[in-house]
Amino acid sequence: MLDKSHIGTVVSVRGSVIDARFMEKLPPIRNVLTAGEEAKIKIEVTTQLDAHTVRGVALTPTQGLARGSVISDTGEAFQVPVGRRVLGRVFNVFGKTLDDLETLEGGEWRSIHHYPVPLTQQSTVSEIFETGIKAIDVLSPLERGGKAGLFGGAGVGKTVLITEMIHNTVGRHEGISIFCGIGERCREGEELYREMKDAGVLGNTVLVFGQMNEPPGARFRVGHAALTMAEFFRDDDRRDVLLLIDNIFRFIQAGSEVSGLMGQLPSRLGYQPTMATELAELEERICNTTSGAITSIQAVYVPADDFTDPSAVHTFGHLSASIVLSRKRASEGLYPAIDLLQSGSKMMMPNIAGERHYRIAQEIRKTLTIYEDLKDIIAMLGIAELSREDQRTVYRARRLERFFTQPFFVTEQFTGTAGKMVSLEESLEGCERILNDEFADQPEGCLYMIGCISEAKIK
Repeated sequence: MLDKSHIGTVVSVRGSVIDARFMEKLPPIRNVLTAGEEAKIKIEVTTQLDAHTVRGVALTPTQGLARGSVISDTGEAFQVPVGRRVLGRVFNVFGKTLDDLETLEGGEWRSIHHYPVPLTQQSTVSEIFETGIKAIDVLSPLERGGKAGLFGGAGVGKTVLITEMIHNTVGRHEGISIFCGIGERCREGEELYREMKDAGVLGNTVLVFGQMNEPPGARFRVGHAALTMAEFFRDDDRRDVLLLIDNIFRFIQAGSEVSGLMGQLPSRLGYQPTMATELAELEERICNTTSGAITSIQAVYVPADDFTDPSAVHTFGHLSASIVLSRKRASEGLYPAIDLLQSGSKMMMPNIAGERHYRIAQEIRKTLTIYEDLKDIIAMLGIAELSREDQRTVYRARRLERFFTQPFFVTEQFTGTAGKMVSLEESLEGCERILNDEFADQPEGCLYMIGCISEAKIK
């Protein structure tokens, strides 16, 4: 039985926003309130309005709740299960399983709200995290324990790239992958679950979903729930964790909906005034310590392909690498459709990546930039009007573009081409040979959709 001081009454219900009065003891912010039959309605306290009234956001539908209904304070924040028992399972924001297997009861459960690791305990060593995808490893390498953003509009291949990275991480690094779906379609979650099961990587993966049809409160908190599970594997289990978030924009969008429901005045373009702090609360928990690292790859939907949108601008500030997907490259059939010039990484320095890697990457960028500048002239006058040196640069750039395409394991069933995973050393060797004009007499097509450069002549 709950203590009487924890019982209150509902004062008003406006959609997902609930005001409740507690005469004896006011619940602290972030506590969970429950109401309705079998305490099915769960509400998180967001503000204390006065000495006796709190306002909260419901993380479940509020049907059946009315003024005067009994509401009780659980005395704690939302919690999720942690430990090795969560591997291979699918969860929602409350830590309930969604995969029709036995439910998780007992064991250790932790609050989804944590402070970030203090700076004194964070690792200061910068290491490159290899993905096996040529375009990423060569031009915008990821940082172990860093945050990488996948920027792109709708339908340019963010989810496919994320799924491929899960496949490669579990295969190569033997780490733990945690996939967090924020506001994604139920169909995508179900397909991902089946693909992972078929690929045999489900045993080292945890899936956490806050689906599109759920209330904004649930979508807003599901990222914190996934991070809590990831922190266990990093701090207690001392493992490296790959945290994939699809899609961070939907987290900002859910925060904007919650903010609107709470009656806060919107800021620029209708976003919530607290967007920067809410995003920082989530992002600052992702880091590497001396015992393990959480490396995060986040898909970022860019509204209307506008990179000046506040959601994209604020997200950029937290990232150590940004991979920009281009609709133009996708339409040319150059997959993965990574914009080679717009993508970049803070790891691309001689003292971190190494002199050779840095030199090759700079040479590639120079070649592609000259080609980009010459495209208008080629379109108007034709390639024959260029100088011999410029013609050679254009041929080199076109071969590089095709070499950076790659068949994926997760698309084998659609393309009929076996997936390829290429080490950084093999990728650099291929780029170096193309830059040295070794393939000047070969057709461009021989470099399209191959793995290592040694496959080019065979093709």
